[in-house]
Amino acid sequence: MTRQSAAIGIIANPVSGRDIRRVAARGAVSSTEDKRNRIARAAVGAVAGGCKKIVAMKEPFGIASKALEDLPVDADIEILDIGARVDPTDTARAALAMKALGIKVLITLGGDGTNRTIAKSWPDVTLVPMSTGTNNVFPSQIEPTVAGAAAGLVASENVDEEIVAPRSKMIHLDFEDGRRDLALIDAATLANDFAGNHMPVDPNNLRQLLVSVARSDTIGVSSIAGLHTQCRPEDDLAVLVTCGQDGKLTNAPIAPGLYRKVPVEAVTKIELDQQIELWGPSTLAFDGDREHDVPANSRVLAIVRRDGPKVVNVRLAMEAASHSGLFVEP
Repeated sequence: MTRQSAAIGIIANPVSGRDIRRVAARGAVSSTEDKRNRIARAAVGAVAGGCKKIVAMKEPFGIASKALEDLPVDADIEILDIGARVDPTDTARAALAMKALGIKVLITLGGDGTNRTIAKSWPDVTLVPMSTGTNNVFPSQIEPTVAGAAAGLVASENVDEEIVAPRSKMIHLDFEDGRRDLALIDAATLANDFAGNHMPVDPNNLRQLLVSVARSDTIGVSSIAGLHTQCRPEDDLAVLVTCGQDGKLTNAPIAPGLYRKVPVEAVTKIELDQQIELWGPSTLAFDGDREHDVPANSRVLAIVRRDGPKVVNVRLAMEAASHSGLFVEP
């Protein structure tokens, strides 16, 4: 594989921010036009940061292609046709195609689930994740112009990637039948639920919750842990929450505009590489998506490791550039 110098990729999930949780809760709607505007701003910023080529995924809504057409930037533009079908495999196939092209950095538009899909295909990718999804702990709510500039700085090697883009944590899960999966932020076991359900979690159904990041200023089930303790992305720790009917009620924002009281029995900080058992009968939800049903008396082994995508810290990248005078003409 040859690495393209100073090139970035852009992957915009066309259906992020548009599912049933806009009805069942109060999630913001991320329109096609909003995504186009974000992509254009990010592209302008990327070129300012030193990017020389932008590769974007083609999909039926023309989000990236229309955002980038006739954009007055000094960079080559390529729209990558992967035969998009508007399903999660589009994101994975686009990531792998960009990896094969030697792309250095990806800008993503989506939520935790979108970035999880990319991480499953390309675990050591370097990401600048911008939030347009429902659960948005992994991606940042950040101005796209500056996020794009940070991506351009890393892609052009104008800043040191090792310093400004640390590896993230991932939750690895091994099933008894040999299957494997992963999550970036949270893995939860739910009673009386089913795979494919997109409605907000019923707090009385929560049994176990393992999170790599626990913050009190986020939404989704990871916020339950964050209201008891803190576990930052840079901390070499994770948090296990046990829920049940005898637990103390924790009023948590489990979805946008939706607080629910969750009975929490125990909250425990765990070390990286420590093995945790998640038990059935349950439905396993990863980063907000319910994907596996676990039979009774079956267990899933979960381990949190620091082997996830490298995530560009936009502030650190911009500070490094300012210290070097990269945006100041001699």
